[in-house]
Amino acid sequence: MSQAKIYSENTPQWYDVDRAKEILHAYNTGQGSGQPADRFVACSAVPAGTGSYRDFSYIAPDLPEYMADNCVACMECVQNCPDSAIWGRVMTPETLEAELAKAKDDTTRDLIKAQMVQTTKFWKTYEKKKEKEPDAPGGAEFGIFIDPTKCKGCGECVVACGEHDALKMIKKTKDNLPNYFSMWEFYKNTPSTPEAYINPKLKIDIMLRENANQYVGGAGSCMGCGEASVIRQLLAMTHEKVGHKYGITAATGCNTVYGSTYPYNPFRVPWMNSLFENAPTVAMGVRAHWDRTGKEDHVLWAFGGDGAMLDIGFQALSRMLTSGMNIKVLVLDTQVYSNTGGQASTATFIGQEAKMSVHGKSIRGKMERRKEIGMIAMMHPHVYVAQTVGPMTTHFYKSVERALEYNGPALINVYTTCQPEHQVADDLSYTQALLAVESRAFPVFTYDPEAGETMAERMSLQGNPSVKRDWHHKKTKEGEEQVNFITFARTEGRFQKHFDKDGNHSPVLDISMQERLENWRKLQDLAGVSNSDWEAERAAKKAKK
Repeated sequence: MSQAKIYSENTPQWYDVDRAKEILHAYNTGQGSGQPADRFVACSAVPAGTGSYRDFSYIAPDLPEYMADNCVACMECVQNCPDSAIWGRVMTPETLEAELAKAKDDTTRDLIKAQMVQTTKFWKTYEKKKEKEPDAPGGAEFGIFIDPTKCKGCGECVVACGEHDALKMIKKTKDNLPNYFSMWEFYKNTPSTPEAYINPKLKIDIMLRENANQYVGGAGSCMGCGEASVIRQLLAMTHEKVGHKYGITAATGCNTVYGSTYPYNPFRVPWMNSLFENAPTVAMGVRAHWDRTGKEDHVLWAFGGDGAMLDIGFQALSRMLTSGMNIKVLVLDTQVYSNTGGQASTATFIGQEAKMSVHGKSIRGKMERRKEIGMIAMMHPHVYVAQTVGPMTTHFYKSVERALEYNGPALINVYTTCQPEHQVADDLSYTQALLAVESRAFPVFTYDPEAGETMAERMSLQGNPSVKRDWHHKKTKEGEEQVNFITFARTEGRFQKHFDKDGNHSPVLDISMQERLENWRKLQDLAGVSNSDWEAERAAKKAKK
């Protein structure tokens, strides 16, 4: 979708669009500081979708290169890009030929051809179906396109692509950058993916729709930000379910800072920033107003980090959940106060180093046990709860979809890596989220009050590996490898002082690991899942007595 269309769709008629474009141009050319304030700033507002005008092409040193022949159209790169910089397109052979004919020269035409591939998903499957049903649509070609103005070069897409090796990072040069602009212009000016090729059963395919781009990029977030990818996915599913009938109240935090770097707003949906601790309270006021004015069908999200929802704003959140009002909550669980310099929150793990919980000789990091917001939310009356991660796209989308369908309060708690504070590489948000699940650092689950009468009927641990064991046991060439909390701690700088030069971990991490095991066993108990390791341990203790 073009920048102009995104912008005009979300801009009030009274607003001076030409003046807004002047301001955007001034900021894009480094002349923004001398500009007078516009009418929106007087209202402390930034127009929707203006992030689409922001240009990072002169900042990021690298860009992903697409090797179409290796692509399987899994869409993992599109799902997990934190900056809305990579998109997929499906085109029939006839449409592709017609669009290629419009190319300005042979070089551009060859570039575009190299972007398109006949995958099993969109070519072979549809060709086989057409053989049986002549009226069915035939095979179509699939391509990946990168927006050079939005890409920050984090490399998250390459990691998400994994063993397919359809993407790799390359250095940006004066010779290859124009090619990216040419390919992106082609993408913007070609027809949308036909509905016939968007499978409603595959939740990841909603990103093939242009309207899924509810978070247009241009945000001031860090490279590879774990929060931004999740917000993109959540907004895409919300739009899929209710269209433009939704809004957001956001607690002060990273999401509000990178979401309102004047004059750029990456959101295409109305959102408002409240004080750090009272986004749920403000949401109750908005919900009450909407219900009185005939907008009962509008969805309302309250966004906040673990600091806003688990710490200073916990009372507001608890009151909102108890109210029974139809409000959905997204907790961006980074396990640290990212926005204010990395202080420990009550979501922090035992032994984690953070500001206010410095690792020293006497006290080795934070020693409090982690507060489990998912478990606490379940104890409120009639609240849908899901704990999930963005890279587990099926689990994530189904959780969000059910939360939207649920007539009442719902809470989605998502582990979102904070690269700078936890000293994690820019391209590893995807990897860390999956490892958090595998290691029991952050188990996934859903709790649906309407799924049954007992806790076990309402709760599901589906999605966790080795669900009937204490720890996940991963198969390797050598046999079997246990993945536990120590495995996770080794990969993050927040625990680095607990490991000596030989890689041996401290006794504090044993305590932290035991705390994670107890949490996992509690979830198993609530969900009615028998644990073979736990049963063997108890049997051994009984025999010893």
